[in-house]
Amino acid sequence: MAGKNSLYGPLDPAPDAGYVDAPPRMGFFTDTSVCIGCKACEVACKEWNLVPDDGFDLLGTSYDNTGGLTADSWRHVAFIEQPAVDAPAAAATATPAGTQFLGMPMSDLPGRTVDAPRTDFRWLMMSDVCKHCTHAACLDVCPTGSLFRTEFGTVVVQEDICNGCGYCIPACPYGVIDQRKHDGRAWKCTLCYDRIGGGMTPACAKACPTESIQYGELDELRGRAEHRLEKLHEQGETAARLYGNDPGDGVGGDGAFFLLLDEPEVYGLPPDPVVTTRDLPAMYRRAGLAALAMAAAVVAAFAGGRP
Repeated sequence: MAGKNSLYGPLDPAPDAGYVDAPPRMGFFTDTSVCIGCKACEVACKEWNLVPDDGFDLLGTSYDNTGGLTADSWRHVAFIEQPAVDAPAAAATATPAGTQFLGMPMSDLPGRTVDAPRTDFRWLMMSDVCKHCTHAACLDVCPTGSLFRTEFGTVVVQEDICNGCGYCIPACPYGVIDQRKHDGRAWKCTLCYDRIGGGMTPACAKACPTESIQYGELDELRGRAEHRLEKLHEQGETAARLYGNDPGDGVGGDGAFFLLLDEPEVYGLPPDPVVTTRDLPAMYRRAGLAALAMAAAVVAAFAGGRP
């Protein structure tokens, strides 16, 4: 295990945060291959956590009316309408008045129907959430201690301590944390800390009808995800991959990781996230050395100038 307050490299986050007898690390495994876009997780999250209504916006470009993770949307179901043909080429050959119906979300594996497989189009859906990083830059930069690591390895914001400085927002490599407009404080998923502390399942996972969102011990979830990935590859879904499950990646692995059916960028995820505070110790050392060198130069200048 890495040393106390290590900003990079594999570690067990709860013991690193000072919990002597920490329980197993808990987290989410989201299998996007069985997500049907029902948004039950969004509703359950809002109801349990009393998250304010963020309006009903018809974006005009998608069935997704949420748009992304915000201070008032701690779960976001992304709808990716993905034509199999080259989009620019298709647009160039389409008739000006032609409108193509791309189908409706369905409960079958994305890209297939009950009667026959579709080869021209598929739905990709993913319920996005805070990743509860092993190395959480938001924790490193918070000046008030509003953000803290729980005994389950998750990351929680204490809204009554948050002073609205906003440092955590640019620090997050995933762009998860957001400020609520009317009070300026930061908000995000807590992985239902109040529920899991009582042995309950987080609201979103409890409400998911297809078990796309799975909650449990992180090590067990990783094994389950590897088995699911193997099955999908055997079924011909060769583009399927796991995202955020590697303890050796730039954030030390995520407490909420995903099985994707395409590149991370397709889902709006960074392909190679790195904790933004990784280089802080080296930067401080260089700044300290530069300050010492400048002080020495000043002393030498004054000493050399004496008659």
